[in-house]
Amino acid sequence: MIETNTLTPMPNLRRKPYAKYLRALTEMAFIIFLFYSNLLMGEFNRTGIAAHKTLLWALNDIFTPHNFAIAVAASLVGYGFFEFLRRKI
Repeated sequence: MIETNTLTPMPNLRRKPYAKYLRALTEMAFIIFLFYSNLLMGEFNRTGIAAHKTLLWALNDIFTPHNFAIAVAASLVGYGFFEFLRRKI
């Protein structure tokens, strides 16, 4: 009896042209989420001023244009760093 390979190779799937941009946007959004969650946790620790205020006040305090600019800049740097590591490894 002749053995045949039961595993058939996958057809060459072409990546969609926007896949790398979608991955970049997803990674940057996750970094921005981590940035804002860290800010929110900092507002509610013992020394934060929001420990005696409401969640709405804390959200209003952390969602500012300056914080958003910092979050976007940090996400660009983080994305660039991880792309560098991806290419080196």
